[in-house]
Parts: sequence; C-alpha cells; structure tokens
Amino acid sequence: MARYTGPKHKLARREGVNILDKSSQSLVRRLNIPPGVHGRKRKKRLSEFGVQLREKQKAKATYGLLEKQFHNLFKKVERQKKETGELLIALLETRLDNMVYRLGFANTRAMARQLVSHGHVLVNGKKLTIPSYQVRLDDIVSISPKIQKNSQIEKSLEERKDTLSFIKREGLSGKLVRMPEKEDVEVPFNVQLIIEYYSR
Repeated sequence: MARYTGPKHKLARREGVNILDKSSQSLVRRLNIPPGVHGRKRKKRLSEFGVQLREKQKAKATYGLLEKQFHNLFKKVERQKKETGELLIALLETRLDNMVYRLGFANTRAMARQLVSHGHVLVNGKKLTIPSYQVRLDDIVSISPKIQKNSQIEKSLEERKDTLSFIKREGLSGKLVRMPEKEDVEVPFNVQLIIEYYSR
C-alpha cells in the first residue's frame, strides 16, 4: 500500500498553503518560503498549465493520495453523468480514512489512515483495512472496542465535538447520511482547475 512518507512541511511549503490537518510555529513561520536551497529566490510566474498542476498537487497532498490513485479516481468521476467537480469532492470525502478523520476519531488524515490500515476501524461491524474504501450511505463506521480507550482518540473526540452536516456521529460510531456537496467542505484547492488539467 503506497503512500507519501517524506517531510509533510515540505509539501505545505511547496504549495504556499497549509494543506496539513494541523500547524506548528515552524510551519507558520516558513510557509511562504518554498522548500529547497534556492527557496528564498524569487519565484517564477507560473504558466496556465503550472497553475493547474499546483492545484492538482494540493488536492493529492490534502487527501494523501499518490498520482495513480488520484488519476484513477478522476477517470471514475469523468465517466459519470453528474457534475464532475461535485462528484470528485464527494468521492474524496467518502474515502474510509477521510471519514474516520471527519468523524473526529483521528486528529489528522495520516492518523486516520493508520487506524484503518492497522485494523482498528469497523464498517457495519466488520474490520476493514482499506483506506480507499468508498463509504456508502448509511454505512456505520466505528472504532474497534480494543482501542476505544486510546488517549489519542479520546483527545481527538474532545477537540472536535462538531461534525459536518453530511455525517452523523453517536459516541464512537458514525454514518454517512447523505453524499457531501462542494458547499459542505472547505478545500484549499480549485476543483475547476483540476478538471481543466485532466481535460488537456
């Protein structure tokens, strides 16, 4: 199961936007300085293609996907008759690792992915270890009993008492009550530019 394992702050600094789920003084201080030895030198003005590429890279980094995964997801969206941007956000938001994060069981998407891959997440009472699993309407997502008292999970639940309108949480379980829409979530990237990038 492939995933990015390099420095996270480097990703955020490359985009000039905090795409991580948490921030630190170090990141806040250096966010406007691109990574690398020559990061402080004046940045070149991006071409139209460059702007589209950066938006796609932001989306990938935000949800923790690699290029092949993201491209396959876009192709799946493109084949359907619904509005492409709306559907792309919906599929990204209903990934199992993202649902665990949105329900407040983990304070970052990376932690949510780890909970899933280590077998600590149940869907409809059955253990699932696939972070990319697409959660369907009324699927019950819960934390396995053996890790429910984990201090990190308790801390995360305490910090994030409110959930988004398309999910409902009760204790240590929650479900998808409707498909998410673009207005439901704030994303640090422009979906239209991503569509234009893949439509070249």
